[in-house]
Amino acid sequence: MNGHPKDTDTDAAEDADVTEVAGLLLAAGGGRRLGGRPKALLEHRGRPLVEHAVEVLRAAGCTRVHVVLGAAADTVRARASLPGCVLVDNPEWEQGMGSSLRAGLASLRGTGAGAALVSLVDQPGIGAAATARVRDAYRSPSTLAAAAYDGLRGHPVLFGSAHWAGIEATAVGDRGARDYLRAHADALTLIECGEVAEAYDIDTAEDLIHLE
Repeated sequence: MNGHPKDTDTDAAEDADVTEVAGLLLAAGGGRRLGGRPKALLEHRGRPLVEHAVEVLRAAGCTRVHVVLGAAADTVRARASLPGCVLVDNPEWEQGMGSSLRAGLASLRGTGAGAALVSLVDQPGIGAAATARVRDAYRSPSTLAAAAYDGLRGHPVLFGSAHWAGIEATAVGDRGARDYLRAHADALTLIECGEVAEAYDIDTAEDLIHLE
């Protein structure tokens, strides 16, 4: 189903729960262009950005949320309130977003989830309305969908479990799943979200004006 060997203990769970869309939040970045301030701990509306991002995934309908941590992972665990989340450590976070995507998808093996809805911690302008639109595009483990802003692909992205093995094999550096999505463009459904979200990133000191 997801391209990975399964043991008999997980077969029943996977067969029963393929309708579940799990939230996968990539929150490992070290904020190099922000002077080394981990993005997960940037404050937004009085709390760490990672808490806000988890709430968005939950409000969009994801009851299971896995959060990939990297830079200052122990500090994030200590300072952020993330009840019910599965926290995934990515010791290779400095290699780029691709390593976090691989770690996150690997953590979902055996859970029975039919898809992963992937969002980035540094995009607070993308709220539950846009995230729910992409989640609702799920039809089967072969679904591949992404938010679009004025026709340009962005996040969140929904990866049906049938695609996970291929994504893990090609996700390197900061390119994430870009190469895989380009190669499977015919299967990708774009969901226009430009009127309900702003797809800016918090990458530099100038971008901090977007935080409240």
